[in-house]
Amino acid sequence: MFRHQGKARTHQHNLRIASLLSYVAGLVNVAGFLSVQRLTTNVTGHFAFVTDEVFKMNFKDAFIFLLYILSFLAGSFVSNFVVEVISRKSERFIFTIPVLTESAILFVIALAGDSITLTHPGVIACSLLFAMGLQNSLVTQISSSVVRTTHLTGLFTDLGIELSQLLFYKEREQKKKLLSSIQLRLTIISFFFAGGIIGGLFYSVLNLHVLILAVAVLLGGLAYDNLKFRFIRLKRKLPGRDTIQ
Repeated sequence: MFRHQGKARTHQHNLRIASLLSYVAGLVNVAGFLSVQRLTTNVTGHFAFVTDEVFKMNFKDAFIFLLYILSFLAGSFVSNFVVEVISRKSERFIFTIPVLTESAILFVIALAGDSITLTHPGVIACSLLFAMGLQNSLVTQISSSVVRTTHLTGLFTDLGIELSQLLFYKEREQKKKLLSSIQLRLTIISFFFAGGIIGGLFYSVLNLHVLILAVAVLLGGLAYDNLKFRFIRLKRKLPGRDTIQ
């Protein structure tokens, strides 16, 4: 799921990572909005807020919204930078470090966030946006830009296009590829909404501690990936198991 890249990556790999990370993004999106009334998984809306505050001559507030945008950008930058640095030494952990970093950020916000929600809401928003920048950059690299998990605008656009193309594509291979793409987009959308629903339901009880659920999903995904990798390596070492798909 996290390890496979390029030609070794299959549609099933993309479905698994899409469901896992879009669920996390949906949960973070709702938890962030309910806690500080800010968008914390994408930056599209913040550009409008920056412009609005500038026209109102509220330059301090405009700068804060600009910081939100830059936090997402910084997360994306750091994710790619870490992957590039580690890949020059060992490819074994190149995607583990960004996921662990994201998990650590969400865990710290889950534990300390409620105490600073009123006094420093910007810190929470910037931290969550940084974490989502990490995640979006990571999944973009892993899937070769096939999977995006932190916002839905582009997904609904692509989904609408592909649903329309179903009316015109008649060749079997074309239709099969198109249906696989539609399945992937519906999976991302469904799990994003599922994460949002879970986040909303449990936020009323746990407040920002609900982010621990997102951390558990991320670490669970890493554990699954590691165990499966070890299992495949073990099978390859067994007599008569030289080739494992």
